[in-house]
Amino acid sequence: MIVRNIPAFVFLVGLATAGCSAPDTEASRPSAPTAAVTAPATPAQTPPAVTAIAADSSTASVEFATLEEPYASADYARGRRTFRLCQSCHTVKQGGPNLVGPNLHGLFDREVGTMPGYSYSTALVDADFVWTPELLDDWLTNPRSFLRGNKMSFAGVRKPEDRLAVIAYLMLETAPSE
Repeated sequence: MIVRNIPAFVFLVGLATAGCSAPDTEASRPSAPTAAVTAPATPAQTPPAVTAIAADSSTASVEFATLEEPYASADYARGRRTFRLCQSCHTVKQGGPNLVGPNLHGLFDREVGTMPGYSYSTALVDADFVWTPELLDDWLTNPRSFLRGNKMSFAGVRKPEDRLAVIAYLMLETAPSE
């Protein structure tokens, strides 16, 4: 659950719990909201789900800044969302399985069609290039027209800002461990 208005959320939670603690009588109702209910949220009051999302985003942003431009300025959350289009066929974790498509861990600077254990189309086996962010951008625009005869049925990522974000996401998530 993502809570966008923390003070209102805290107020509503306070209202809900206040009604549960005592019988609903005129005497049990407060005449004015208490300070605990109307005070702005502090880190201790922030729901755990919100804290986890914020921590995940800020950590990723710091690491994203280590990438070269234009990838350092890309939106990590957008890249993660865009990758959802890919995750039914691809994994990114080191040692992760090949699915319908190959595992993408270590993708950049890898020769095309060489992921061990994956059965590539003849078009990819015969291709002679190394994956770069620029080539991946061309591929993601329209995989079918980028390399005729490949077996990837994905139509592509239309928006340039989505491609930029997903490439930056992949640069971060598929980097070999040091």
